[in-house]
Amino acid sequence: MLLIYKFPLYRERERAREREREREERERERERERETERETDERGQSRERERERQRRERERERERERERREREREREREAREREREREREYRERERPRTERERDRESESQRQRQRTEDETETERERDERERERERERERERERERERERQIYM
Repeated sequence: MLLIYKFPLYRERERAREREREREERERERERERETERETDERGQSRERERERQRRERERERERERERREREREREREAREREREREREYRERERPRTERERDRESESQRQRQRTEDETETERERDERERERERERERERERERERERQIYM
């Protein structure tokens, strides 16, 4: 230590070493902060990816449920149709000939009713499709809003 006070050159070198140690310490501190930020960002991104995965899973689940309900309605409609057909066949076997002839005249009316029922089903299907599209659009809008919130 006495050398520091005796020799100005030595003193200058010692100060330079001290400044270098301080600079290295600050650099290490900055690197630790950057690493912490990176870890935080990665955790945030993984949480965001997990939320996105869950959102997609929920959407797929809702879609499967809608399709299942639609298939169920279709089966019910077909079952009603088969039941009507069985009843008609039964009535036809049981009625006298004149009634059968009158029944054949009203068959065209029943056929028109069936066509109207099918048209109604198509309308319902189209409406469901439009509703799904609106739901997807709302979901995309919510997603964009979330992203805007994240980046603000």
